[in-house]
Amino acid sequence: MIVTMIVVAEVGFWVLLVGGLSVRYLLRRPRAGAAILMCEPVLELALLVATAIDLRDGATASTRHSLAAMYIGFSVAYGHYTMAWADRHFAYRFAGGPKPAKPPKYGMARAAHEWKMWLRTALGAGIAAGLLQLAIWFVDDPDRTAALRDTQAPMGMVVGIWLLVAVSYTLWPKKDPASPVGGAPEGPAGHAPEGPAGGGHGVDAESGVERRPAWQQAVERATHRDR
Repeated sequence: MIVTMIVVAEVGFWVLLVGGLSVRYLLRRPRAGAAILMCEPVLELALLVATAIDLRDGATASTRHSLAAMYIGFSVAYGHYTMAWADRHFAYRFAGGPKPAKPPKYGMARAAHEWKMWLRTALGAGIAAGLLQLAIWFVDDPDRTAALRDTQAPMGMVVGIWLLVAVSYTLWPKKDPASPVGGAPEGPAGHAPEGPAGGGHGVDAESGVERRPAWQQAVERATHRDR
């Protein structure tokens, strides 16, 4: 029964998500769409109640009960994030909204993104571990709750590994291969050549206009073309 409830909760989540966004953007009824989306937590609550009833009736805790706790925990942590992601894409496809920005790939922006994702993962794991501990106390029988205790440590390992990933992106930010590296090219004597051909900085003596590096001008031209 618990596995079936997990499947029903997952399918129900996407049904409510697509249904709520369809009502919001296709039928132009934002309040009704929001009301549908707000029903999503009912699925986690139903799964929690079903799991508690199963344990109360004498079932020995197993992997399915651990999966239920993890599903609830990570649904709470990532549910709003997933719904916001889907909302942006739905608005872009069907309501003329702006094109959703992709997650950053390089630099400290990528590091900040990884830290945010780690916080969500830590929150989900913490909720799941808390629910497992509550179930252990609720059953109050070590022989029937061994599977629940065995699940708590692996979740901590997942959080720890993700923490290392976030730290690595902070200490060694990933560089954008398309970004220029270094300064202007050196001339024969080891100095950057002067004048517009060398792309160096400075102010043109005749026009009084600041000269920009050649790579910067190329980037600006490419940006204008993209626009």
